[in-house]
Parts: sequence; structure tokens; C-alpha cells
Amino acid sequence: MLTPDPHTYARPAEVQVRHLALHLTVDFTSRTLTGEATWTLDNHTGATELWLDARHLDVDAVLLDGPHGEQAEFALGADDPVRGQALRAVIKPDTRTVTLRYRTRPEAAALQWLTPEQTAGRQHPFLFTQSQAILARTWIPCQDSPGIRFTYEARVQVPAELLALMSAENPQHRAASGEYHFRMSQPIPAYLMALAVGDVEFTPLSTRTGIYAEPVTLPTATHEFVDLEKMVGAAEALYGPYRWDRYDLLVLPPSFPFGGMENPRLTFVTPTILAGDRSLTSLVAHELAHSWSGNLVTNATWNDFWLNEGFTVYFERRIMEKLYGRPYADMLQVLGHTGLLHTIEELGATSPDTHLHLDLAGRDPDEGLNEIAYEKGDYLLLTLEHLVGREKLDAFIKEYFARHSFQSMDTASFVAYLRRELLDREPGLEDKLQLDAWINGPGIPTVAPPVSSARFAAVEEALRNWQQGTPAALLPDVASWSSHEWVHFLHGLPKQLTPAQLQDLDKAFGFTQSGNSEILAAWFPLTIAVGYAPAEAALHQFLTRVGRRKFLVPQYKALLNGPGGRARAQAIYAEARPNYHSVATSTFDTMVGRPA
Repeated sequence: MLTPDPHTYARPAEVQVRHLALHLTVDFTSRTLTGEATWTLDNHTGATELWLDARHLDVDAVLLDGPHGEQAEFALGADDPVRGQALRAVIKPDTRTVTLRYRTRPEAAALQWLTPEQTAGRQHPFLFTQSQAILARTWIPCQDSPGIRFTYEARVQVPAELLALMSAENPQHRAASGEYHFRMSQPIPAYLMALAVGDVEFTPLSTRTGIYAEPVTLPTATHEFVDLEKMVGAAEALYGPYRWDRYDLLVLPPSFPFGGMENPRLTFVTPTILAGDRSLTSLVAHELAHSWSGNLVTNATWNDFWLNEGFTVYFERRIMEKLYGRPYADMLQVLGHTGLLHTIEELGATSPDTHLHLDLAGRDPDEGLNEIAYEKGDYLLLTLEHLVGREKLDAFIKEYFARHSFQSMDTASFVAYLRRELLDREPGLEDKLQLDAWINGPGIPTVAPPVSSARFAAVEEALRNWQQGTPAALLPDVASWSSHEWVHFLHGLPKQLTPAQLQDLDKAFGFTQSGNSEILAAWFPLTIAVGYAPAEAALHQFLTRVGRRKFLVPQYKALLNGPGGRARAQAIYAEARPNYHSVATSTFDTMVGRPA
């Protein structure tokens, strides 16, 4: 039985899609995709209607049992601001396939069309998709629910000078014809459908891992991700075999709105993690972990999102510990915990949005994409580890992934499984864990163990020394710091420094000229608060080039509260907005105000 999903019009209990044959032509001039989507159906009930999700799609025809089959009656329903439109097609009880001829629109929310100037190489245009959470319906008419899985094949026509890639078996070289064929034999939900088209080349790292990137970015990316195969091996040693054949990365242009997206076989990553010292690769460990928690066992609805992200954060930190040691992983845990506390403060200590199991009906599921799902979910597993020990918890997680592979999981079913396989075997364990308080209660239950980091304790000592001396005096202590230590240092500084203090820090440590996006994102709010002029040009370049929402939000908040206030924020946003994905502009149109 499928869990009812409030974010889809699909009726999978009646008719469920099983396989997609997708034929698309990519047109950069009109910024549209044109083609056919042929769905193979599983009609459980002899139903005479197929219900799909669509949003801003122009559907020309619906054909039964083949692209030359009988034309079917169909209709698009009223446009809902969250769910888009229901697409209802009349079928027969014995209809095996339905073919939809359609076109996307230039404003399709999942599609980011970049001009050459918006790419790293500045020579060719670029297209990438972002289907999570419910944006697949803006480029494919589909049953857009994480609880509905299907296999797919695709034929995609692109300009001959560009390479096309999907969340599937991928080419490693350009085709002179510009036609590419894809196959995904493992069933996936619609939010993991992905397409990228651009001036991209490939470098292998091992027999099953490699890097795709624009030619000017590829050498840097190859150096940064040299440990990719080691990461896959570390993950397998923890929780079982990697089930998706290849694990490749695609480094996207800077406007990508997230750190990464776990599209099967081809993780999309932001170039903002190319720090030069491999210190930000925990993001890749996170996306790799999704190959088990999320892609292999998937949240049934977006109300259950913590089942994807909580497990993934816990898994990510176990991978990083295995590769780089416990002190390194402890830094990540403290950073995550700090983010969790900030999120709870913003949402309100008693807010139901701080529960793990959410009620997002009628709301955009992106509202649940915050530190509650990620860090509170991880903290529950960390608490469970504290109570039962790693050995028992690892055995439980490994069996959980193996037993539920290529299936969806809702919160109630997971709780029942957790009780049966772990909690009920030790009397009183569930009470010690305070399970219901984690799942259905606000904030952080009192049973949660404290988190700490010895390396951050050294940073805090450096902060005390800075307050008693000059930044230059710290140089011997900070020579081996990672990005995480520098971010912790910047977050620990007083929020209202003087321009002279900022200048001293900048002279000693070169924050304004740093090529590290994590450091810049922590530095700029300090400079904005006092109008530190030497950072203005770098801030402007950062906001107009980088599209990662995590980094942009604190900058715009600081601008709104800083000198010039809303007028300054709006002026910068008006210039920067064309470079942002719709996932980001939907946030900043509300926060800053959509430009006229």
C-alpha cells in the first residue's frame, strides 16, 4: 500500500507508471524541451483514467498504446500554486502505454538555462535540471511522488558541440550527431530525474568513478575529488554494496542552488566546494550516502523527508570519520548542531515544524528542507548509537537498507520496523530514547548526548588569544586549519567589529581574497554590518556569480539589516537574480522583493 501523498494528483492505487521512454530535443534558442514521454502502465483496477502531475507544460496530444496509437481525451486541471495541474487522460482497462507529446516553457521551474557568460568557460550555453522536490512535473508529465518508482530510457538531441548527461548510464565522449541514448534499469522516483547539457568533458578516477566538468574546471575538480573511490569503498564497508554501478560527479556552473543533488549515478555538485585543499568534500560524502539513504530507500512523502536526510547526515559523518579520523568528523557534528540550534530558534522552540514528521499539506515541500530533517534526524541516530552502541546500530542500518532496497518508507512504518528489530529487544530502551518526542515533538529531547570537538576547542582558545592581542600573533596556531576551523573562528567573532579590526583580520588572513566559499560566506556578514569598503567588490562578485542558496541567505539577511538596508539589497538582487535558479529566486523574491 502506498502512503497517501498530499503533493501529487496521481492515483497510483488505481494506475501506476512503471517505465518511461523519453524522447526530447533541447532548444537553447527558445529555451524549451520538445518531445514525447511514453509511460508503461500497471493498471491494478481496470481503471479508465490515468492521473499525472504537470505544471506549465503544453500538451499537444495523448496517444494510447504507441506513438501512432489512438488519440485519447485528456484535460489539464486548474493551476494550483503548489501542486501545479492535474493531467487526466482517458484510457482503456487494457491500455499498456500512454504517449504524451508536449513542450516545456522557458519559465519551467526545474530548468536552468544559462547563457555562455553564466558558465565557467563563457563559450557555450548550459542547461541543468533540479527536480527535487516536486519540479519534475515542470519538464516531464509524470506521477511526481517520491513513493512512486519507475525505470527509464531516453533519447536526447542537443547541439553537436555539447554533451548531454542524465541520471542514468552516461556517455563519456561527445557524439558528432548530438544524439544521446540513456538507460536507467534501477527504479527511481521522479525527483531523481535529471538532465544536464553543456560544454563538458570527463576524467576517470577509477573503474567506477569519474568527474564531468567544464574544461576550465576539470583539472581543479579532478584534484579535489581524488579520494572519490576511497569514499565509495568506505561507504560500502559500513552499510553494504553500492547498487548503482557507477558513481560519477558533475561539477555544475556556479548558479546551481544547492551544494549537491544526489541524482543516481551522477551527483550534481556546486563548484563552491572546490576549495583547493579537499576540505569541503564532506558534501560529496553526503551525496554519496544518498545512494543508500534516499535513492535506495526513499521517503514515501515529503512529510517523511527526515528519513532521507537524517540517515544521510549520520552516514556522511561516518564516512568522513573512516577517511579522516574522529576529530574531523566531530567538527562536522558541531557545525551541524549549531545550525540545528539556529533553525529551532528561527522556527520557534514549540513550532510543529521542528518535529521530524511534518505536515506539509498545502505548502511547498521545500519548506521542510532545513536543518530539522538533516540535523535533528542525525541527532536521533547519534542518540540511538549512544544508547545501544555502534555495532548494534550499524547492523540495524545495514539490514534496513538491504531489506527495503528500491522501496519507499514512511515514518510510521519506520517506527514500527525500529521497534521490532531493535527497541523491543531491550526493555525500557524506547523510553530512554524518547522516540515519540523526537518524531512528533518540538525541539531536541533531553536525552540527546552533548556534542563537542577538540579541534574547535583549539579555535576557541585562538579566539580568546585574538581578543588579547593581534591577529598576526595567531599565525603559528592557524597554519594547519581546515575550512571548518576558519568558519568556526569567524562565527565566534563579535558580530559588531570595527572597520579597523576587520582590516587587521583581513591583512593577517586574507579573508576577502579567499577562494573558499564557506569562508567568504562567514566573512561577508561581518563586513556588511559595518560597511567595510575593501570587501565590497568581492561581495558583489560573490552575489552575482554564486547561486547556492545556503550561502546567499545570510548575505541578503545581512544586507537587509545593514547600511542602506532594503534598497541596497534590492539593487544587488535585481542584478544578480537572472543568474539564480528558481529554487533560489522563490526564496529571495519573498525575502528581498521581486524586481519590477
